[in-house]
Amino acid sequence: FTALSFLLNAAMPKVRKVKGKKVAQAPFKSAGRAKKAVNPLIEKRPKNFSIGGDVQPKRDLSRFVKWPKYIRMQRQKKTLCQRLKIPPALHQFTNTVDRNLAKSIFKLAHKYRPETKLQKKVRLTEEAKKKTEGQETATGKKPVVLKYGINHITTLVEQKKAQLVVIAHDVDPIEIVVWLPALCRKMGVPYVIIKGKARLGQLVHKKNATAVAFTGVKAEDRSSLNNIVDAAKTNYLDRFDEIRKSWGGGVMGAKTTAAMAKIEKAKRKNLGQ
Repeated sequence: FTALSFLLNAAMPKVRKVKGKKVAQAPFKSAGRAKKAVNPLIEKRPKNFSIGGDVQPKRDLSRFVKWPKYIRMQRQKKTLCQRLKIPPALHQFTNTVDRNLAKSIFKLAHKYRPETKLQKKVRLTEEAKKKTEGQETATGKKPVVLKYGINHITTLVEQKKAQLVVIAHDVDPIEIVVWLPALCRKMGVPYVIIKGKARLGQLVHKKNATAVAFTGVKAEDRSSLNNIVDAAKTNYLDRFDEIRKSWGGGVMGAKTTAAMAKIEKAKRKNLGQ
């Protein structure tokens, strides 16, 4: 062992120590992280998510859910409406009014909501009570309210009594209202297409409403109605020839678009050669 140590020391070259100034410390010494105090009474027990171990954490599994049939049909219908060519008569219902105009329409319509069933019952009860007591009931003018019901609105448009017709864009089946814009245009009645049959239904105390119509407003609301009518004429009546020629749909998916682009690129390459 002594001989081996002697040979190793003889083989290694001697390093000459250089005397010099000590290197100054860095001006900003990085302070090490303070160690967190560990309580020895609390035992660290990491979870084990292997088979037969701890309960798995909750994850978003909506991608793997089998949705109800009506939801799947809604999504398939939406996709089909994007892929297939949509004729102008149906495509016009995607051309809805903007948010500001819709807000002003609903604000005006809210003032002219018809009476509820309860209000009507109270009114008729009071009239019947007055009649039994021998008092005269005041028979004034009919109140100015929104008109609803597709047959009623059709009659009002044909008689040119409707001043503005508001049509819902999501009526199903669409055949109920698909002819109404053409009738309004023929009779010169301004109309608008607005989002939400349920929103129109709330105005007339119903679940849904295909369309509602204004037959008149009070003097203080005349200017508001005129502004809405002017916007309706500009966006719909004056553009009727353009609307009835514009087709919709024909929007392909990402895979089909990429495949078509690849084919077009190959064609251009062949033509270039």
